[in-house]
Amino acid sequence: MPKDFDIASKNYDATFTFSNVGKAQREIVYKYLYDTIVQDKKLSVLELNCGTGEDAKHFAELGHNVIATDISEGMISVAKSKTQLKNLEFSVLDINKINTAKFEKKFDFIFSNFGGFNCLSKTQLETFFENAKDLLEPNGKIVVVLMPKKCFWERLYFTLKGDFKNAKRRQNKEAVIANVDGINVNTWYYNPKDISTLTETIFSIKNIKPIGLTIPPSYLENSFLAKKPLLSTFKSIDSVITGSFWAKYADHFLIELIKK
Repeated sequence: MPKDFDIASKNYDATFTFSNVGKAQREIVYKYLYDTIVQDKKLSVLELNCGTGEDAKHFAELGHNVIATDISEGMISVAKSKTQLKNLEFSVLDINKINTAKFEKKFDFIFSNFGGFNCLSKTQLETFFENAKDLLEPNGKIVVVLMPKKCFWERLYFTLKGDFKNAKRRQNKEAVIANVDGINVNTWYYNPKDISTLTETIFSIKNIKPIGLTIPPSYLENSFLAKKPLLSTFKSIDSVITGSFWAKYADHFLIELIKK
């Protein structure tokens, strides 16, 4: 898998980071984080599955001290080429090997954006959250953005194409093969309730928010749905419909957890 993401790193920014859909969904995540977390004091931040480093760079530019990790050397190479900020460190690291022995300090905030955790099985997620509690300062927070099981756009898009298998692929309990910029990735989908159940003994849920309820998924970037004026309309709708009920129907959802 690391080598597959090395290949994907070459076009990742064009497909996801700087695409109209990618920017629109990232704006929602950033607004939430700024309003609730990152506008506070200088934080010690650990980002997991950082990809090409766009989010890590954003946090560092806000003045936070950031360590950003990814399993792919290619992704980290692209990330390092973007910035030389002294308060930002990039590292190649498998999320399944994250533990206190890997770091010399604890963190105020752990973050993973846009489906990186969907590459983890339920067992791997359980292990991660158990280890994560020891990586956090008291009252430390985790914010994860994942893909849920009932994405409205995905079900509609594939149903209209007559592809009923893919219309329901997210509802599979086992891993399914998802195409990520030309590579096939084992992917598990989780609703907010799944994450709540996995973490209830060690974390409290602060908030759950839909990300991309009406803004379409990235694979619709080249359609009229991702162009003005429709995309502007979708962004406006998403800024209003923010209740946790809608999270399982969006392309992604954000969940904020606080260490007990």
